[in-house]
Amino acid sequence: MNSKTIDFDVLKRFNIQGPRYTSYPTAPLFSSEFTAEDLREEIVATNEHSDRPLSLYFHFPFCAKLCYFCGCTMRVTHDRKLISQYNDYIKRELDIIAPLVSREREVVQMHWGGGTPSYLLPDEIREIGGYIKDRFTFDLDVEASVEIDPRNMVRDHIEAFAEAGFNRISFGVQDFNLQVQQAINRVQSEAITRQVVIWAREFGFQSVNLDLIYGLPYQTLETFAETVDKVIDISPERVAIFNYAHVPWLKKHQAVMNQDAMPSPDQRLAILEMTSEKLADAGYEYIGMDHFAKPTDELAVAQKEGTLYRNFQGYSTKAGADLYAFGMSAISQFENIYAQNHKDFKAYYAAVDAGKPATNVGYRMTADDHIRKEVIMQLMCDLELDKRAIEQKFGIDFDEYFRSDIPKLDQFIREGLLVNRPDKISVIGSGILIIRNIAMCFDEYLEEMMRTKPVFSKTV
Repeated sequence: MNSKTIDFDVLKRFNIQGPRYTSYPTAPLFSSEFTAEDLREEIVATNEHSDRPLSLYFHFPFCAKLCYFCGCTMRVTHDRKLISQYNDYIKRELDIIAPLVSREREVVQMHWGGGTPSYLLPDEIREIGGYIKDRFTFDLDVEASVEIDPRNMVRDHIEAFAEAGFNRISFGVQDFNLQVQQAINRVQSEAITRQVVIWAREFGFQSVNLDLIYGLPYQTLETFAETVDKVIDISPERVAIFNYAHVPWLKKHQAVMNQDAMPSPDQRLAILEMTSEKLADAGYEYIGMDHFAKPTDELAVAQKEGTLYRNFQGYSTKAGADLYAFGMSAISQFENIYAQNHKDFKAYYAAVDAGKPATNVGYRMTADDHIRKEVIMQLMCDLELDKRAIEQKFGIDFDEYFRSDIPKLDQFIREGLLVNRPDKISVIGSGILIIRNIAMCFDEYLEEMMRTKPVFSKTV
C-alpha cells in the first residue's frame, strides 16, 4: 500500500458498522440448536474421512488488571487456585476431545489467547504445553503464537513459552503516552516493552507482533506519532493498528472511560493516515484490515503468493486446517461447522464434568455459505477475487449467482475503490482500507442482522 494515494476523505463516507470477517457466517448467527453432540459427531466424521491438518486454540481468560478498552472474554483475579482449577479443566477438555482426533493429522498452527496466557506461571506454561504435545502430532514447521502482557512477565516466562514450542509472540502496546495509558488503566513503559522483545529474540522467536489502538481517550495526532516512531524503532516483524471499538452495551466497563476525550471520527482518520504513512515509509507492507508486516514476514509472502488465510486468530499462512478450540468462549472451526464453548465458568465446568464437548452455540454451513465464504475470504486476504476460479470450484455462473449483490459494488467503483472486470474484482487505492465494506456486499445475512441491535464495530 502506498498510503500517499489513500483518499481519507472518501473513507469517511464508508465508516459504518460491519463484521471483521474472521468467519463467515459471522458469530451472531451461531445458535444453541447446534449442540455438543453435533460437534462430537463432526469430530468423529472428519477424523474418519479428512486429512486436513489441525490448528489449535487455547483460551486463558485471566488478567491481573482490567484494561478499560478490552472486548475479550476475561476475568480479573489474583487467586492462583482459581487459575490452577481452570488449567485442570483445560486438560480435562483435552482428554475428552484429543482421543477422537487422528494422530496422523498434524498440528500446523497453535495459538494461546485470552485474557493473558502469560499470567500463567512459567511452570504452568511448561506443564500445559507438554500436556498438549503428548496428545497431538505437531508438524516440525508449526506456527505457534502466544499473546502476552509484558507487565506480568520475567525472562523465565519467555523461556517457558519457547520450551512449550512457541516461536511467535504478540502483545499490545496500544499507546506509549502516559496520559492515555492511565485513562485506559494499562500503564506499560517503553522499557518493559523493549525488554520483552529482547528476550524473545534471545530465545529464537521468529516473529514479534505489536498491537496499537487508535480512538482511545486523550490521543492526538502528535502524541500517537511519537508512539508509532518508537514502535518502528523497536522493529517488530508485524504491527497491527486497530480502531477502538466502543461497545459499552456489550462491555459495560468501557463506559468508565471519558468518551468526550476520545478522538473525533476525523481525528481517528488522521491518526490512521499518519500511522499508515509512517509504517509504509519504514518498509512495512499493508496486509489487509489492520495489519502491516515486513516484506520478509510470512504474512507478506503468503499474500504475494495468494495463500493468505483468515480465521478467528486473524490472518494466517495455514489455510485448510481444522481449528480445534479449548477453554471458555473458544470457537472451533471445521470445514462445515463452527462451535463455540460456553462463555461462563459454571457452564463450561459443568460440560467438562459431564465428559462432553463444552459447546454452547454453533452453526452448520449451507452450500451457499461455502460459496460466499470463499468470495469474502478471497477479498479479505488477496484484495481481489478470481471469478473464474469461483465458478470452477463451485459449478456456478458468478455474475448470475450474485446478480443481486454485484450492483452493491457500484458505489465503490464510482469512488475509484474497486474495479469489476469480466474475470476479476480488484480492490484498488483507498479501497484496501475499507475491505470490510466491500466484503459486506456478499454477506447474505448482514441486512437482517443490522436491523437488530448493533453488534459490530466501525469499519474504519
